[in-house]
Amino acid sequence: MGRGPKPAKGGAKPAVSRKSPKHEDARVRDLEKRLDEALKLQTEAQEQLQTRNRELAEAQEQRTATAEILRVISRSPTDAQPVFDTIARSAKQLCDSQVCAVFRFDGQHLHFVAHDGLTTEAVNANRRAYPAPADRGSAAGRAVLTGTMEQIPDVTSDPEYTFGAIARISTFRSIVAVPMLRDGVPIGAITVRRVQAGLFPDRQIDLLRTFADQAVIAIENVRLFTELQEKNRALTVAHAQATESLEQQTATAEILRVISSSPTDVQPTFDTIAKSARTLCDAAHGMVFRFDGQLIHLVAHDNLEPEQLDAVRGVFPIPPGRSSVTARAIMTGSVVHVRDRSDDPELDYSILSANFPTTLAVPLLRDGNPVGAITVTRAEARLFSEREIALLETFADQAVIAIENVRLFKELESRNSALTQALDRQTATAEILRVISSSPTDVQPVLDAVTRSAMQLCEAYDAWIGLREGDHLRVRAHHGPIPVAVELRPLRRGRVSETAILDRKIVHVSRPCCQRGGVPPGTRRCPEDRPSDHAGRAADA
Repeated sequence: MGRGPKPAKGGAKPAVSRKSPKHEDARVRDLEKRLDEALKLQTEAQEQLQTRNRELAEAQEQRTATAEILRVISRSPTDAQPVFDTIARSAKQLCDSQVCAVFRFDGQHLHFVAHDGLTTEAVNANRRAYPAPADRGSAAGRAVLTGTMEQIPDVTSDPEYTFGAIARISTFRSIVAVPMLRDGVPIGAITVRRVQAGLFPDRQIDLLRTFADQAVIAIENVRLFTELQEKNRALTVAHAQATESLEQQTATAEILRVISSSPTDVQPTFDTIAKSARTLCDAAHGMVFRFDGQLIHLVAHDNLEPEQLDAVRGVFPIPPGRSSVTARAIMTGSVVHVRDRSDDPELDYSILSANFPTTLAVPLLRDGNPVGAITVTRAEARLFSEREIALLETFADQAVIAIENVRLFKELESRNSALTQALDRQTATAEILRVISSSPTDVQPVLDAVTRSAMQLCEAYDAWIGLREGDHLRVRAHHGPIPVAVELRPLRRGRVSETAILDRKIVHVSRPCCQRGGVPPGTRRCPEDRPSDHAGRAADA
């Protein structure tokens, strides 16, 4: 037999697999492409972070300027000029403009009252030009006429603009004006001017509107305090030699003290007025009423016995009319003085009116519109004196001041609260963008930061983020005390989060049963849900 070939010594060696240069080049290009994309994302995140930081710094500057203006308002209750000067300075700086000017409007003419950034020559030119009629020849005139913001992108090409000489002296081309509105009626305007032509950004216009609102508050404070001082001076002169003068001044000072110590609550002022009105007018009862535009409500009283108070509450609230002395004063907006109620057939005759025939009601008037009344009664048919009526009119003015102070302070608190919330949101957004820029290849820190911020800003008890993986859901980030399972679970309807994913819309559910006994949602089985809804899946609550 023939022999076959000898086997190779040590066995056959396997062929070596080598990657082609073409495959290596493709892999390098792919890596370079991914790196470029990551760098691009990082650059975009850094740019967004810089933008947010810039917005945050601007918001902080605006908040500081607003607080400074409020401080000036509180320090100048009888002079609005320091407020106008501060607004002009802040508006010029924060709106990145060269000039800011503030104008008052008296119903016909505009008056140049404050500025920042004008040269001496430009100041003199403005003082020669104003007072001027409110017409379309100026940005401030247009804002006053329309009651809205007005912009002139280029005064050199605006055919209606008639203050070209001042524009050339002040070397500006664009101007924006925001009106000061009191109850919708213009009482002035704020303008900012720039050397370059163009429109002003919306955020600067919104800031000017805030400054305009603060200017109105300052004007109103000065007007109210000035009116009150004038009334107090007139009262002092008229009754300087009367023995009751000291008591009246003491009562007035006491009411003013209560107003200043209760800037957010008008009730202490009403209580003090009711007591002072009864005491100083030698009355049997003192009462204060509020008018909400439809009905008159009893809000304060002094020296009413329980059965008498029940009788009054049995009548009020009522609409304005002629059946009641108080309702008649609010309907007419004038003092109503009745010596004997039984002599007036239009008045309702009740047990209270039978025992206290003489009644005096003085309306609380704000801009001529009734907002309430002060009413006093006497047990005998005896008219109140002119001095006593004048005193109640002073008390009525003080009550209106108290109401206005509370309204203005609440509006201010609301604006500051909105500014604080916006600052918190911008801070949270900047923090998330910072995390994005610092973790361009890892999404987990971003999810954690979003969860923390969502829980904080929404005042939530617990928060988590779940990501869809095919037909399943996995919890990827969690913040809060409720245990949350992180394993994959099938998507199905019946759970809040999974319903939101499947329907692709927001799902908002309230489960009052989870709150009984102060037990946080998800910490025990809910008797009004299916067992699987809470147990082991607390985050869905």
